[in-house]
Amino acid sequence: MPTEQNDPGTIEFPPVPAPDEQASREAVARQAQLTKPAGSLGRLEELGVWFAARQGVCPPHPPARARVVVFAGDHGIAQHGVSAYPPEVTGQMVSNFLSGGAAVNVLASHAGATVRVVDMSVTVDTPPVVSAHKVRRGSGAIDREDALTDEEVRAAVQAGRTIADEEVDSGADLLIAGDMGIGNTTPAAVLISLLTGTEPVAVVGRGTGIDDQAWMRKTAAIRDALRRARKVHNDPIALLRTATGADIAALAGFLAQAAVRKTPVMLDGVVVGAAALVAEELAPGARQWWLAGHRSAEPGGPLVLQHLDLEPVLDMRLRLGEGSGALTALPVLTAAVKVLGEMATFDEAGVAGEAGA
Repeated sequence: MPTEQNDPGTIEFPPVPAPDEQASREAVARQAQLTKPAGSLGRLEELGVWFAARQGVCPPHPPARARVVVFAGDHGIAQHGVSAYPPEVTGQMVSNFLSGGAAVNVLASHAGATVRVVDMSVTVDTPPVVSAHKVRRGSGAIDREDALTDEEVRAAVQAGRTIADEEVDSGADLLIAGDMGIGNTTPAAVLISLLTGTEPVAVVGRGTGIDDQAWMRKTAAIRDALRRARKVHNDPIALLRTATGADIAALAGFLAQAAVRKTPVMLDGVVVGAAALVAEELAPGARQWWLAGHRSAEPGGPLVLQHLDLEPVLDMRLRLGEGSGALTALPVLTAAVKVLGEMATFDEAGVAGEAGA
């Protein structure tokens, strides 16, 4: 059941449960009995064991109700030339998601997942089906002002928690976090640089495909935002308020709460990864419930994975966001689970096992 908060003004997550070690051991033992040389299916074997431990049963069941939640929001910094696309594209893409025309829709259909879009801070009006948790229109330009107020950041994190609870209570057995927001790789780079201790120039990517001039503007914006963010380095909620936006703050709450609810999450790219860094601060141990769908082509992507000690399923130079990389990896995870559950053992198939075993 969802966790309760005694004081709506505080943001506290209960301890994150550990994955099921007994199911993990049983999965490892079953892999050794399947009709193949030990280790011959490489990461497929590891992924099957990983999912068994998160389901708490061996053999595990393939994900039957995978759910993508795309958190959308506009960013004030996008008004200052850090993206190849104008800010109004965010609202237009929300409409595209709802009509089924985006990459996330196509890939979700292929992988057997469904898509939910949440407007956290888009600057235009969106239909009630996506705007129920909306905190504000856009965010502050983080190189010169806070992204959110105290009240707004708490509302956004709580919205992420509520959305995770809604999805788990509706039967989702695998969650995928996605993002949409012109300019959102700028606050993501601020978080990644600060929380991994990396120089900003090593984190700044091309995002939507910016030219050299826009890259210089983006780097300067991140440098200035970092000066402000360093003052609240040790306070995750204050950091979200200062340097992100309602969409990223909600993502952090969503990822933390999914772990509290013992529900596995497939992470997507650099924006979701940046939110995950903060979510791990909010709910230590949450990363045990996350699987990295892919290695983002953005320079900050590998830094996130290294910091969280996550190995990606795929590396295909993707940088779209939306949940697209995680959805591309979902069929691989499903295949791994089916191998563990449906492949015959040596005894069942009447095949001789390893000599001397």
